Amino acid sequence: MPIASEAQFTEVYRAHYEDVLRFVRRRAHPMNVDDVVGETFLAAWRRRRELPEDARPWLFGTARNLMLNANRGMRRQSALVVHIGRTATVDAHDPTAGVDSRLELVEAWQALAAADQEVLALHVWEDLTAKEAARVLGCTRASYSMRLTRAKRRLADRLGQTAATASSALSLSTR
Repeated sequence: MPIASEAQFTEVYRAHYEDVLRFVRRRAHPMNVDDVVGETFLAAWRRRRELPEDARPWLFGTARNLMLNANRGMRRQSALVVHIGRTATVDAHDPTAGVDSRLELVEAWQALAAADQEVLALHVWEDLTAKEAARVLGCTRASYSMRLTRAKRRLADRLGQTAATASSALSLSTR
């Protein structure tokens, strides 16, 4: 979808700005979000004649690459922060219901490698197809699908470990 006019670019910008902003907010330090989003759309403007028909995955991939480049040389921090408390449903009769499982999920998530978090986030939070997510990561669809399968397995294993650790600690404390 080569963009020939400023009006066409404005249309792409309006259609995808909020998605790119959310994508970057989940991954970058709050002080860097505006810079990364701005640089992403600057890169899109510069390459406007080469943008694919569906620009969203391309924009995500560009934003991701900008963030990776900005973090090069520095100790890599966690790529995502889980805000499960906001998205989990709360039982009206018992506001503490599900807290243990949410805490287990946070602990399991934080124990995952950043690469596993990224693959899962593209699937769950960004709601990308395997083909789109593969474009974001710069790999094949088959490679992305394998990474996703492995990341899901590792998360499930971590959830099993945290549950087992919690139950064994509980059984020790009751003796």
